[in-house]
Amino acid sequence: MLWTLLKILVFVALVGALAFGAEFLIASSDYIRIVLLGTEYTLPPLIAVISLAVLLLGMWLLLKVAGLLVALLRFINGDETALSRYFDRNREKRGYEALSDGMMALASGDHRAAISKAQKAERLLRRPDLTTLLTAQAAEGAGDALTAETAYKRLLQEDRTRFVGVRGLLSQQLAAGQTDKAMKLAEKAFALKPRHTETQDVLLKLQAQDENWVGARQTLTAKLKSGSLPKDVHKRRSAVLALASARDALAQGKTDSARAESLEANRMSPDLVPAAVMAARMHIDSGNARAATKVLKAAWKSQPHPDLAAAFAQIAADETPQARIKRFAPLLKLLPGHAETKLLEAELQIAAEDFAAARRAMGDIADSQPTTRALSLMAAIERGEGADDVVVRGWLARALTVSRGPQWCCDACGNVQGVWGPLCDECGSFDTLAWTEPKTSGDAPALNTEMLPLIVGALENKAADEPEVVDASEPEDAVVEGEATPLQEPEPATTR
Repeated sequence: MLWTLLKILVFVALVGALAFGAEFLIASSDYIRIVLLGTEYTLPPLIAVISLAVLLLGMWLLLKVAGLLVALLRFINGDETALSRYFDRNREKRGYEALSDGMMALASGDHRAAISKAQKAERLLRRPDLTTLLTAQAAEGAGDALTAETAYKRLLQEDRTRFVGVRGLLSQQLAAGQTDKAMKLAEKAFALKPRHTETQDVLLKLQAQDENWVGARQTLTAKLKSGSLPKDVHKRRSAVLALASARDALAQGKTDSARAESLEANRMSPDLVPAAVMAARMHIDSGNARAATKVLKAAWKSQPHPDLAAAFAQIAADETPQARIKRFAPLLKLLPGHAETKLLEAELQIAAEDFAAARRAMGDIADSQPTTRALSLMAAIERGEGADDVVVRGWLARALTVSRGPQWCCDACGNVQGVWGPLCDECGSFDTLAWTEPKTSGDAPALNTEMLPLIVGALENKAADEPEVVDASEPEDAVVEGEATPLQEPEPATTR
């Protein structure tokens, strides 16, 4: 408010001063005499002042016209001028408008229009770091792999866009299934930006698929250092890689290396069931039953699993069923209420032909958590106790309709595998297999081969004069390959 008042006062003062000056000049009786090129001009003071102002204005206009002509000549010569800057701003404006239209077309799925707008923007902007990327993405969307590849290769020419170009080529090679080329590109991208999370994940997956366990562990360490991987996850995945390396070493006959790697895997992740199983078997092979027992108990306390029970049985493979029940007692006491504990105890009692104890061990699990394995055990118990075939077949019929129970399931794609591995057989994801119940039921799991005589009515203590004939096709329908148990010799560990 005060500033506005001040400006008004200054304006009024200037107008007053001009009016006073004009009145003074008009009232003056003097004249101004000007001699120019021999000609004398006599002017009143007011006319002289006005003439001077017009002369100055004319000179100013003349200088401006001269400057414009000079700028035009410089513009024609290619020098930077105000005129060239004006045209540059106009061209840049139209270029960014074309770039914006291209991005909108790409987002809306009109890839051909996006390519056209990108080309127009490239002509106007001369910014390949912006327009080439848009061209590549639009060409990919349009299915023009050659144009996209050419665009990505152009991005490799500049340092600031080289990583983007490598990533684009990497995605193309992955889509084409060229894993060897993709591996090299992933390594190059990792070298350019070792802290880039997506590049780390892609490289780790490719190295795992290529069974390059050493390189995968280096990449995993880089993920830990960059802060993109929690320490506990790093330890588990390092254990998975060490276990995979141990399996390869064992397959190649490098027993010492396999032993060291398996023990390291178990040390880093004691609850990793396959690592505990392999470490225990290494201890068993070296005659250290106490260490094997300790490893298996620690893993069982974390997650009871049939493979752990199978390895525990292998500690004393030639013992009698009664001795095995006694030796397994400390293991069964760790988690007595767990379903796997109940099933394991029932299997041990069935092997010892104590069917009443097996029934007590089962409890209500056949009703509360019915699985193919649980109902098959009930069929074995009924057969062992001398029940009619119709009762046994009833249990087996139910066994074919219920869930298989926990299996190795991929968290990424839901694939179910019979044997654990560091990678999913279906989608190739790393460390995604978990021992859990699948979302969709698959084939029925295996019955123990030692139980088949019980189910088909061929018990060794069955009276010779009371033979029973059971349709062999029925139990075979219920026998499908599955996990090992203490009553069944475990299969050798498979290597990937």
